[in-house]
Amino acid sequence: MPVRVVLPDGQELVARLYARVQSRTGAWEYDIGMPAYRNPETGGVEAAEYRVWVEAPAMVRPVDGVDYSKVPTTPLPPPSVIAEILGPHRPSGWVLQKTGTGRGPGQGIVHAVDCDEAPKGAPPLGWERALEVAEQPGVRLCSLCSAAAELDPVLKGFDAGFES
Repeated sequence: MPVRVVLPDGQELVARLYARVQSRTGAWEYDIGMPAYRNPETGGVEAAEYRVWVEAPAMVRPVDGVDYSKVPTTPLPPPSVIAEILGPHRPSGWVLQKTGTGRGPGQGIVHAVDCDEAPKGAPPLGWERALEVAEQPGVRLCSLCSAAAELDPVLKGFDAGFES
């Protein structure tokens, strides 16, 4: 299929469109072949094609009257129902915000790494270490982020609050 390609200097040329693929960002990329010449090792000049992926629509334009419905096209798969319900994933891990004077038993708050209240630059804790820290006297789980919701059931048992 012919397609117009916009070169960096603004010139346009007609190239061959081989495929369209939607990237993870939702943008489209087109696999095109631009006409060119090359010099074979045996000498002389021969026609050639330069294959490259370009961004659409910034670098390509349709040719009037061309039906692009037969071009192999790979859109992003629709998000799963689970992904739609859960939404975007947050970074994994937790961090400890130390509170108090630093003397006596440990005091602090365990936050999710992306919590607005989490200390910047604190080393992330894996889930096992976060649970160990959370079990220490004087340490609590942040209720503003997901730390309390994620770690409380493991600390207290999943049935806590359902006893009759």
